[in-house]
Amino acid sequence: MTSADDIILIRYADEPPDTFLDSAIWQAADATEIKTYWSGEAAPASRHFTARLLWSSEALYTRFDMDNAEPPIVSDKPDASAKSIGLWERDVCELFISPNNDEPYKYLEFEVAPTGEWLDLGIEVIEGERKTDWDLDSQMSAAARIDCDAIVMAIRVPFTAFGTAPKPNGLWPGNLFRCVGSGPTRGYLAWRPTMTPQPSFHVPSAFGKFRFVK
Repeated sequence: MTSADDIILIRYADEPPDTFLDSAIWQAADATEIKTYWSGEAAPASRHFTARLLWSSEALYTRFDMDNAEPPIVSDKPDASAKSIGLWERDVCELFISPNNDEPYKYLEFEVAPTGEWLDLGIEVIEGERKTDWDLDSQMSAAARIDCDAIVMAIRVPFTAFGTAPKPNGLWPGNLFRCVGSGPTRGYLAWRPTMTPQPSFHVPSAFGKFRFVK
């Protein structure tokens, strides 16, 4: 049975975010603060992040906000013109989401870095084995900004990437993550902790639900 803590409401936006990072429309989105590591252990407050999601007739929008409390681990030569394989090795926020509530083990993975670099992948997890579609072309777009005291990142994913669009009140399974830092102090935050012995995000059984509200 799904509890209220396992559901994030995605509000409908009649006018999608125009300036992406700074649009006032983001104020209409529910803010979900993520405070725990993948293990369920509480993360330091300086590493908490907030996710906001909106949807329109054409696309899904996700914004991530966090403090700029430690030097970002980013590429010294960022290239946002194409997907960045291996982006997960640096600071990144991630959205996993499946368009089929009955098949959460088939989902899409979207990542964005503080540099605006991005990554989209198709994932299928069967009996613990993961298959990856490295060539997924979702037509996602990304934006990011590093301020002196804050980092903000956002992504837009057209529903054509999923082959379907959500229905009002529909449920799509998924999860939200942040990787931050390096070395032994690197942190792996998760909205719904995966509770694996070692950091791992690809655990569909731990997914929460995204409810599309209109």
